[in-house]
Amino acid sequence: MHSAKTDLVEISVKTQYEGERNRIQNGPYVFSYVISITNHAAEAMQLLRRHWFIVDGDGQKREVEGMGVVGQQPIILPGETYTYSSFCPMSQEVGKMSGYYTMIRTIDEHLFVADIPAFTLTVPYRAN
Repeated sequence: MHSAKTDLVEISVKTQYEGERNRIQNGPYVFSYVISITNHAAEAMQLLRRHWFIVDGDGQKREVEGMGVVGQQPIILPGETYTYSSFCPMSQEVGKMSGYYTMIRTIDEHLFVADIPAFTLTVPYRAN
């Protein structure tokens, strides 16, 4: 598991390779990830936007950005954790992802960026 803490927001990532059974011939390698966002602040905050940097094993780079995550812009109360899962197709057996969330403190509408820790996506037989 990978974790990063920014402005009293802790973000943890757990990844999993979805296996050869889900892979069509010469198609993408599919990885899932579960993200947990914990609010350690004394006030509520809302996740507004996401921005991902994705690099395939061959060096091909992509950026993905947009509103919220999985169709939601969750409000995370003090001491609570919001968890969601998603996936990323890769053209190679290895890749990496990192990024950030744009968030807002609901009490004073202060915008800030919370870093998503960099993590590697690797098929299990390449990890050894």
